[in-house]
Amino acid sequence: MQTGTIIKRIREDKGLMQKEVSAYLAIGNSNYNKLENGHRDLSVAELQQLATLFNMTTDEILNYGNVVPQEVKMEGKPDFEKLHLINQLKEDDRTTVFKIIDTMLTKQKFQAFFQQNLPVNA
Repeated sequence: MQTGTIIKRIREDKGLMQKEVSAYLAIGNSNYNKLENGHRDLSVAELQQLATLFNMTTDEILNYGNVVPQEVKMEGKPDFEKLHLINQLKEDDRTTVFKIIDTMLTKQKFQAFFQQNLPVNA
């Protein structure tokens, strides 16, 4: 598989858009598109940047497709990637995640309200 095809596949698997990756690499959208389509070579520096963005090693990128799925961890990932991962869930699972977040945020607001409005007995 060509490097551009691999990069495109990883990007799609991660739920990222071309413009997000091109912005991360600080190259224009058309240059990034050429990279994915095999009309432009990937520099070593860009490969290293992609490894950081994709949370992979350069070897994992270059050998993508021969990798056994690994545990997904959201910790340490950029917020946009966390949202992309959540959006990859089935609708019922996604709804459950958002209900949990709603509950936690509501609990936090109530705690703050009570701390500000109720006197503390000493």
